[in-house]
Amino acid sequence: MKLAFTALTALSLASTAMAQTTVQSCDRTVTFATPPKAAISNDVNLTEMMLALKLQDHMVGYTGISGWKTLDDKMTMGVEALPELSSKYPAKEVLIGADADFFFAGWNYGMRVGGEVTPQTLAPFGIAVYELTESCIHVGPKDAASMDDMYNDLRNLGAIFGVSVRAETLIEGYQSELAAFLDEQSALETAPRVFVYDSGEDVPFTAGQFAMPNALIEAAGGTNIMNDLDKSWATVGWEAVVDRNPEIVVIVNYGEVTADQKIEFMMSNPAFADIDAVRNKRFVVLEYVEATPGPRNIEAVKTLAAAFRAE
Repeated sequence: MKLAFTALTALSLASTAMAQTTVQSCDRTVTFATPPKAAISNDVNLTEMMLALKLQDHMVGYTGISGWKTLDDKMTMGVEALPELSSKYPAKEVLIGADADFFFAGWNYGMRVGGEVTPQTLAPFGIAVYELTESCIHVGPKDAASMDDMYNDLRNLGAIFGVSVRAETLIEGYQSELAAFLDEQSALETAPRVFVYDSGEDVPFTAGQFAMPNALIEAAGGTNIMNDLDKSWATVGWEAVVDRNPEIVVIVNYGEVTADQKIEFMMSNPAFADIDAVRNKRFVVLEYVEATPGPRNIEAVKTLAAAFRAE
């Protein structure tokens, strides 16, 4: 009986060990003994990753959406059974009060370096954190943004929640869909010069090499004129934009200032009159959820690729 019990115990321990999953989260390795049961995601794009993997049953809510953006019908249907626990960045007490065991967020996507909500401050309360790959530049060195950043997050979430097959199927579908679309596009003689205009009038807030639009623009065949900016999202001077003379301006649409208002600002300002994109009225609008890492990056690349090839 003792031998039988020992064998059974060993088998049980082996099964437990096999169930553990370790993933890389920025500069940390994080181990999960079992899939989280009370997850919270922050921001619209991170929440859509959870929805794309059909993880609603593992979630107790989400944060950081309505305070910044509005939900479209597709997104609203996906989260209708879940509460929004905080309209903007959540306080630590919000996550603890929801009995969360997992927080999917990023640096400047729900967490701030040195802030009250970080992997280190949540660990004593049993809340594991997985960090958005694109945001890792805020806590250490990282390669420029790429489509693989988004695929990496889906793959790691799949491993964390025990749905790796589902995640790989989703990733392969996205990759095949995008490759098929791009194969049908005409070749570009030169990569168009592209400027990303997020917000700001005195100085523009834009995407550097570590922000997702840099990857989207490159995947579509263009060049981000700020791809030498050694930052993620940051402000630059308008003089640099004028000097680099973008042929196309990508407008990120969210918040109180509409895309049309941003376009009007550029079109009506005499200082921008000689910019090629302004002279030729070549503006492309991406919704916030398309311009940040998430499932809608595929449609974003398609939108940009078509715009780059338009007369």
